[in-house]
Amino acid sequence: MTQSRPLALVTGARRGIGARIAVELARLGYDLALTDVAAEGAQEVIEEVKSLGGEAHLFTSDLAEVESRVALIESVVQWRGPIATLVNNAGIGSPRRGDLLDVTPDGWDRVLDVNLRGTFFLSQAVAQHMLASDCKHVRSIVTVSSVSAEMASIERSEYCVSKAGLGMVTKLLSLRLAPHGIGVFEIRPGVIRTPLTEAVATRYDQRIADGLVPMGRWGEADDVARAVGMLVAGDMAFATGSVVNVDGALSVPRF
Repeated sequence: MTQSRPLALVTGARRGIGARIAVELARLGYDLALTDVAAEGAQEVIEEVKSLGGEAHLFTSDLAEVESRVALIESVVQWRGPIATLVNNAGIGSPRRGDLLDVTPDGWDRVLDVNLRGTFFLSQAVAQHMLASDCKHVRSIVTVSSVSAEMASIERSEYCVSKAGLGMVTKLLSLRLAPHGIGVFEIRPGVIRTPLTEAVATRYDQRIADGLVPMGRWGEADDVARAVGMLVAGDMAFATGSVVNVDGALSVPRF
């Protein structure tokens, strides 16, 4: 299929950060293949993409089911043609915040199956597709991880480990794909206002007021989306393998 607009595949895109990334990429001229485990809320994102001149379609998919990744990519390509950009945004938090000495194998496996294993194998499959396709657009893989890739939280140990693993996945993919001109980047958001942080909003309101975030405010999903847009445009191609912290200086060491 001949493409006038590049195609981006964004995981976890029906709400929150993923939804804003989809809209930002539409603003930059992309069509959007959206994935999520459910459809609720996705139509609103699709309509916003269309209002910006793009096309969008939701492909219901569970990132943890790695055996379905090839079929997902085939469906996306059949719908709109070669994938130019993959944004790994989907992920889950710790099933229960608490002492790391109480983490269960089931909870550990669930978080790593989605956040790390699922993201790795989808990225692998998309990379294989990119190398085999005749896409004429700028190609990139951007993974949205977290400041928790480096900043330890003993109440969310399995989450932190999964995000730290994504940091290494980014390094490995950047080395493998650099000779082919495919940019690979990691974005580490800090405290971002999304549906997933609603339950702890009051707690973080106070912590931000007490100085947790040097910029003195919550991050917004659009802050992350704009950073993704900057990276996929190709203007920073020679910075492949880089990490971009979108956290209001939260992760800067202080004393």
